[in-house]
Amino acid sequence: MTDEIGSGGVSTPPVATAAEVDPRFEQVGRTIDRLLAETAKIYVGQEALVRQALVALFAGGHVLIESVPGLGKTLLVRILGEALGCSFGRIQFTADLMPSDVTGQPVFDARTQEFRFRPGPVFTHILLADEINRAPAKTHAALLEIMQEGHVTVDGTTHRIEPPFLVLATQNPVESEGTYHLPEAQLDRFLFKIVVDYPLAAEEDAILRLHCRPDPLERQLETTIRPLLDPAGVIAIQELCRRVRVDDAIIRYTSAIVRKTRQWPAFSLGASPRAGIALVAGARVLAAFGGRSYVVPDDVTELVAPALRHRVILSPEAEVSGETVDGALAALMRTVEVPRL
Repeated sequence: MTDEIGSGGVSTPPVATAAEVDPRFEQVGRTIDRLLAETAKIYVGQEALVRQALVALFAGGHVLIESVPGLGKTLLVRILGEALGCSFGRIQFTADLMPSDVTGQPVFDARTQEFRFRPGPVFTHILLADEINRAPAKTHAALLEIMQEGHVTVDGTTHRIEPPFLVLATQNPVESEGTYHLPEAQLDRFLFKIVVDYPLAAEEDAILRLHCRPDPLERQLETTIRPLLDPAGVIAIQELCRRVRVDDAIIRYTSAIVRKTRQWPAFSLGASPRAGIALVAGARVLAAFGGRSYVVPDDVTELVAPALRHRVILSPEAEVSGETVDGALAALMRTVEVPRL
């Protein structure tokens, strides 16, 4: 499944001048190509998921993944951790999970006769928050606060989570029993919402072949995936992405898309300004992925669906008529003029 949404015209990439050609961005593009190739050795298919997860990581955001169980989300986190040279972890959200189970808590040390802070599983670089909507509001709200602030405060002491920090939260779209609705204000904290479908037939065949090899998948992962970066390297790319140039025409294009969602008849609630911030941040990373130091309209267009689908609400009339959020966004995009740079 692709998240790219068509637009009302064809954008013309600007011709880069000698001053705009930066070898650092070309190096980023090559590194991302190697990361995608490294991931594909074990994680078959779902290229959009992998690519957009990397975009979120380098944009400093987080991802909400909507998919049925069994599509390899835990495997993806482990592979990304190995390839990026970062630590990784997993939290299975349940109805009895407490905020302290996520953040950590003070424990009494009998040797020193003092309380010391025991970090929770959130202290990692890449975290899979599995089935986040199965926990009560106070628990997943604690995680969302950490995502926003980048630290944990317990008993008046602030404990910083070392960057980079990426949360891949999942929710099951077909099973509602024992789940809690994530409020729109909390959904807005995620940079992207990615909808993952079943793999194609050829991809599913390849998955089965992986599991038919003599070595278990655990050993294949250890022997096949090699680290291409480390936390410092990830942070360096994040800082470089923030230097990507965004033309005023791109700003106006992004703003026009976001503002139009507030008047679009299929939506009862349009996107907030944070949606525009997410679009621009993601577009800058996509530009760097392409080896460019400047954003083109196609960078914005590619991310409209993942950046906006969880920030708008269909009207009751649109739902009754069978319209989908992605379909409404696609229709909206056909009415927005694409700038020529």
